[in-house]
Amino acid sequence: MRAILTHTNQLVCSGMLVADFPAANTRERILNVAANLIRQRGFGATRVDDVCQAAGVTKGAFFHHFDSKDAMGVAVARHWTGLIERLFANAAFHGIDDPVDKLIGYVDFRKAILDRSIAAFTCLVGTMVAETYASHPTIRAACADTIDDHALSLVPTIRAAFAQRGITGHTPESLAMFIHGTLQGAFVLAKAHDDARQAHDCLDHLRAYLVGLFARGER
Repeated sequence: MRAILTHTNQLVCSGMLVADFPAANTRERILNVAANLIRQRGFGATRVDDVCQAAGVTKGAFFHHFDSKDAMGVAVARHWTGLIERLFANAAFHGIDDPVDKLIGYVDFRKAILDRSIAAFTCLVGTMVAETYASHPTIRAACADTIDDHALSLVPTIRAAFAQRGITGHTPESLAMFIHGTLQGAFVLAKAHDDARQAHDCLDHLRAYLVGLFARGER
């Protein structure tokens, strides 16, 4: 397996703080600001007043777009899907033809993103669902949809890699969710220790696992 060197593109260099994405309208501006604040403080500690002040809107404007803070939470989880798609759209791994190398390139891309503040590389929906899974079922469901959408976007690549290397005993879907579960766990450890190196180490182990898995398929 040839080594993959994934260069950090301009969008990643700018960080993953949502303020870097231009808002098309007031609703988007509120959601962008809410995403930043929730990643920095958590959902419970992010007040509507804080969102309004940071977005430069009145509470009347906020409640014109969202019936409640919970409604904003559902909307921001769904909004995150589009932001992640924009972030990943031009990533270098998309240009890799070999499916195994492409999957390794995806992990390398995720590791490159870790060269940011913790709030700028951790996952909005992972942060929200940890707080709200038992108390806010509509937010939990919206977070689950967003997590699944991104994780399962890896399935076609994994399926092709399994076929190429003769890997059996796993489903592409289960490996996709394992990869995403490792990412989310890495974010939790980085937060717990206030140290991005925890996430770097997790992704190094993830990469080594994938290299070993597909190398076994070559024998």
